[in-house]
Amino acid sequence: MRDTAIRNTHSTVVSIDGGINATDANGGVVILDETLITVEVTRLQAEYDSKQYSRDRAEAYPSLAQQADMAYWDRQNGTTTLDDAITAVKDKYPKGND
Repeated sequence: MRDTAIRNTHSTVVSIDGGINATDANGGVVILDETLITVEVTRLQAEYDSKQYSRDRAEAYPSLAQQADMAYWDRQNGTTTLDDAITAVKDKYPKGND
C-alpha cells in the first residue's frame, strides 16, 4: 500500500526500493514527503476497509456451478432457492455506506 501511496503522491517516481528510496525516469532520487504519503496510506486503507462487505460476499456466495444448478432446479420446481441464497448473503454482509 505504501508503494501505491508513494506513486499517487509523487508523480515522477518510476522505481521504489524497499518503500524507502524512490527514483525518477532518469535514475534521480525523488525526495519523498512522508506527510503526504501518510495521508494517502490512510485514505487507501479507509477505501480498502470500506469494501470489506464485498470481499465477504464474494467468499460467501455459492459457486457459479452451484448457482446454475439452483437456477435450473428453481425453474423446474417453481422455487426461489437461488434468490434465497443470494439474499441471505446480501443480508449477512450488507453494503457499506460508501
